[in-house]
Amino acid sequence: MRCIIIDDEKTARVIIRTLCEQVSELNVVEEFPNAMLAIKFLNENQIDLIFLDIHMPDFNGIDFIKTLKNPPKIILTTSDPKFAIEAFEYDFIVDYLLKPLELSRFKKAIQKAQNQKNELLAEKNNKVDNANDFYVNIDRRLIKIDLSSIYLVEAKGDYIHIKTDDKNYVVHSTLKKIEEKLPDSLFLKIHRSYVINIKKIIDIEDNSVLIKKDVIPVSRSKRPELMKRLDLL
Repeated sequence: MRCIIIDDEKTARVIIRTLCEQVSELNVVEEFPNAMLAIKFLNENQIDLIFLDIHMPDFNGIDFIKTLKNPPKIILTTSDPKFAIEAFEYDFIVDYLLKPLELSRFKKAIQKAQNQKNELLAEKNNKVDNANDFYVNIDRRLIKIDLSSIYLVEAKGDYIHIKTDDKNYVVHSTLKKIEEKLPDSLFLKIHRSYVINIKKIIDIEDNSVLIKKDVIPVSRSKRPELMKRLDLL
């Protein structure tokens, strides 16, 4: 994990760096005697973990935390225990270490940070893995459809026709329920009976779009939104 140290005391910075050198997962990329210098660094660099002292002149650790828009994980290092309750109101604060720092306690804090990083990474990977999957219930079977292969969803009475590059499906559902499961980044309802994959549009003429061999009507109220979305492609 890439980390930085923020502490106004040089001795404290040396101690933390020395402890970091005994943990193979850590890479100290920079250290700062005050929070203001750290803010400038963070605006241009991405890190995983901050070791942050609370009591610093002019701009203390809690004030610094409140300025962060996308904070990395933070381990507070201080000789003052009274801020512990306030500190843990922030989800990104991993631990609260009291000085003088001990290696065994330090390693436990690092393990917490590593576990949280792994959990976040696993969550992101799971979202990526599932991002292109879409399940429909057909004859009591759950069928997985690749979202990117869907080019048209059409409502016909009590049934929904889902057309993909490889195969078409008929599902007993409502267009609203299907639409709620489709990502806005790809799909747009252009008519009360049609949702299309805007990436699959071949041509637009007057009040209709051509996708594959299907000519789909665009309602007057939906046309401005369609044109706006196409500008982003």
